Amino acid sequence: MPVPFHDIDHREAERVLLADGWTPCGAGDWAIALRSPDGTTAARISPFDPVGPYTTALYRQAAHTRQVPVLYAHERLVGGGDLQLMEWLQPVTEEEAVAFHRAIAARAPEVADLVDVIGRVHDRARQELPWCGPLDHNPSNVMRATDGRLVVTDLFYADGPALYATATADPGLVASRIPESERRFMTEIPLTSSGPWDPEAQRAMRAGLAAADARADLDSAPGRDLVSGQ
Repeated sequence: MPVPFHDIDHREAERVLLADGWTPCGAGDWAIALRSPDGTTAARISPFDPVGPYTTALYRQAAHTRQVPVLYAHERLVGGGDLQLMEWLQPVTEEEAVAFHRAIAARAPEVADLVDVIGRVHDRARQELPWCGPLDHNPSNVMRATDGRLVVTDLFYADGPALYATATADPGLVASRIPESERRFMTEIPLTSSGPWDPEAQRAMRAGLAAADARADLDSAPGRDLVSGQ
């Protein structure tokens, strides 16, 4: 990669790749996608993606199955964002995608090794991540590589509706369970499919989380009397 991406946030990562000739090619609820100048590589950039490390663990651990994308690089970005560079993929018909998901659900022989890795990584994600969702059976998560094989992508996800509803109703709970450094840009995910964002709701969520962080900083300040609160 041309720069140390772990030192920059999602905005700067996008800017760097665009300046290097990459072009926008899609957006979803959690991330945008860019395509490399030679057309062989896709970059997935998310401002906030708690499951990114688990998705890339799946891609690496299941690489021998050839049923996940070839992952070229992965970086966590400043503020909790995520960057994945992987082989270029094409959409498939809904019929093909549904059949692939059904094979995974049934642990069909041809996907048994893949299912074992999925289960192992997903179990760890559910143990370690607050608001980790179940497996995502969206047909758009099955795609075709340039060599013709079917692969599965983005099976893991944070339960966005529950997480963002909690951030609105009880920002202190979210602040206590996800460090600020890992959710700094959680109100900047694209929401292309479910959105658009209500700007006022974005501002209120940021303010609520900032206030929760400030209270936590005050409570942990040196010299504060834990009994009297002074």
